[in-house]
Amino acid sequence: MIHAWSGAGADADGDLSRHRAVGNGGGDPGVTRVLVVDDDPSILDTVTSILSTEGYQVKSAAGGEEALALVSTWRPSLVLLDMRMPLMDGWAVARALRESGSKVPIVVMTAAENAKRWADEIDAAGHLAKPFDLDELLECVEKFRARDRKN
Repeated sequence: MIHAWSGAGADADGDLSRHRAVGNGGGDPGVTRVLVVDDDPSILDTVTSILSTEGYQVKSAAGGEEALALVSTWRPSLVLLDMRMPLMDGWAVARALRESGSKVPIVVMTAAENAKRWADEIDAAGHLAKPFDLDELLECVEKFRARDRKN
């Protein structure tokens, strides 16, 4: 049932173009920048690829320390954060971000039944319960793109 990973939302040829393009890619500072943090390479690659195809600027991190380094240098508009990772889990990443003064919105991505509770624990802006489908992912990120435009 991992729709996003199996190509749900694509047409019979796997084309994702039926979704509207958002942002304009490139180096435009007005484009929403999404940092995807997950220790599962298939999820990391798939989410990164989907969001890039949709026109977002996307970077990925396979762990917490890499994510913190990217937040400080790249300054994302949104962090999609897995909670269960080795070495530095999502709770530690969120704590470190807040302690550093970062106000970047975090959306929790987790397969745990209690995704909303975990999101609430770290004061996240939202959550995506794995498995999520392509439309759920895009709707979630689109909310933050709309916020970026207002600010």
